[in-house]
Amino acid sequence: MISTVIVALDLFTKHLVQSALAYGEHMTITSFFNLVLTYNAGAAFSFLSDASGWQRWFFSGIAAGASVLIVYLLRKHAAEKLFCISLSLVLGGALGNLWDRITLGHVVDFLDFHISGYHWPAFNVADSAIFVGAMLLIVESFRHKKE
Repeated sequence: MISTVIVALDLFTKHLVQSALAYGEHMTITSFFNLVLTYNAGAAFSFLSDASGWQRWFFSGIAAGASVLIVYLLRKHAAEKLFCISLSLVLGGALGNLWDRITLGHVVDFLDFHISGYHWPAFNVADSAIFVGAMLLIVESFRHKKE
């Protein structure tokens, strides 16, 4: 359920931004936050975005494989709530970005945070879900577990 909500929210927000902005256009929201329509053909922080195109299918394969593994882990560890919430966030994010890669050939990014002229690389709802899910997995890994 969480993964479905993340995918829907991710695709909806990307659609809204693509409807409102042209590629590269910025919309100032606050003194530290803009909306900007940009495309990422690579991975996190535009890693390999300038490659010749093979990265589209490489990262799609990684996302698809990770998704299969996550579904397996969700079923195997269904009783571990925080673990499952964390994995569901990562799964939703992976599927949202996978959809973009397969249908568009790149990932749509639009959240642009900045301070004193320094910009964090633009990202999207799927990236945010992956980040939060990964942080929760780290927290969960430190929790005391019953033997």
